[in-house]
Amino acid sequence: MQDSMLKRFSVSMEGSLLRKFDQLVTLKGYENRSEAVRDLVREAIVQQSYEDSEQMIAGSILLFYNHHRRNLLEEMTEIQHERHDLILATTHFHLDQGSCLELIVVKGKVKDIRELSHRLTSLKGVDYGNFTVAPIEQV
Repeated sequence: MQDSMLKRFSVSMEGSLLRKFDQLVTLKGYENRSEAVRDLVREAIVQQSYEDSEQMIAGSILLFYNHHRRNLLEEMTEIQHERHDLILATTHFHLDQGSCLELIVVKGKVKDIRELSHRLTSLKGVDYGNFTVAPIEQV
């Protein structure tokens, strides 16, 4: 048998959890539960690869912040210049009079990207930060 052939297995869960899962399946537009489970497994595998600090990854760091916060822009710029080797591109959006969204596309080793993400998202004035990651090698 080939690895690419589908394998069947069963999953048991409480009724209330299954109802919520079915709502998610519908909301996301999956044709069936199996497609949703496969995506969840892939996501778990990607997150596990994030644990290997030497793994090469690509991803994005998303930052929402108030640009009126004193010294925030200077601190963000300084950090990004220190780690310019990890940053492929940066896009800046003005959301309203004081709020900005910055998207930083990154590539490098997990340990380096994780450290960069933590430094940026923990700055005072950053209201929300999120790091998305995908291994460069196929899962």
